Amino acid sequence: MNKDIHVVVLMGGWSSERAVSLTSGHGVAEALRSRGWSNITELDMEHDVGARLASLKPDVVFNALHGTPGEDGTVQGLLDLMQIPYTHSGLTTSAIAIDKELTKLVLVPHGVRMPAGKVVESQTLYSEDPLPRPYVVKPVNEGSSVGVAIVTADGNYGDPIGRDVPGPWNDFDQLLAEPFIRGRELTVAVLNGEPLAVTELKIDNGFYDYEHKYTDGRTVHVCPADVPESIATAMMDMAATAHRLLGCKGASRSDFRWDDEAGEAGIYLLEINTQPGMTPLSLVPEQAKFRGISYGELVERLIAEALI
Repeated sequence: MNKDIHVVVLMGGWSSERAVSLTSGHGVAEALRSRGWSNITELDMEHDVGARLASLKPDVVFNALHGTPGEDGTVQGLLDLMQIPYTHSGLTTSAIAIDKELTKLVLVPHGVRMPAGKVVESQTLYSEDPLPRPYVVKPVNEGSSVGVAIVTADGNYGDPIGRDVPGPWNDFDQLLAEPFIRGRELTVAVLNGEPLAVTELKIDNGFYDYEHKYTDGRTVHVCPADVPESIATAMMDMAATAHRLLGCKGASRSDFRWDDEAGEAGIYLLEINTQPGMTPLSLVPEQAKFRGISYGELVERLIAEALI
């Protein structure tokens, strides 16, 4: 691969995941420089990103954005119009995968098990529960477990949920309500169509939310996960199937809950991330390392697929 080409690492932006994106982007840029890439530009995305890219004239963009508008197809559409190759998934895949209801419509008919649920108006939660407790509510189109709440019978949200109680119902007009799946948190990264490993996420308390994902010490990663081989295989197959059906490119990460009392029937895919993190705490680099792929090699593989 020609290491003299101009790579723009696009990061930052204005989503709730800005800080994580900046960490991912800086890590990617440093990895490339350490491996002899001579023409790297780090670009913190602002609303003039189109003009900035036109001025920089990159040969390829490494998309290190997380959340909207870098993960929902918006930036992908811009780069398509500008005819600039970029890493990770394209416009259609990104738009579908960030929307949890659309993702279900694509995957469930093909046998990918996901929790049943429904979209509700947030205001209705103040009068009645949409599902029997315990249940989960989360934004329809946010990543990294942003805005997720578990509503339990003995929790402190109230019954019904109080209007003055902090929660995602304060920030989003609509939410996806799903039954709470008991059991263990696991995740599978897929790189260029190949599942890498299964990681179990053991948290100090609560669940694997945004804070646990990106705060050092809040979550222990067990890679490979201590699960039966049949469960690991089923999970990896499900992640690879989701990656393929949605048309993902580069890296994706599928997050699961496993009810270990139900065997394979207890595996549920919660969501698929088309722009998984590339920070020191991130799961894709960790699983790649387990498979003998260094962080720098991982970055180069993503760029190589973008240039095909």
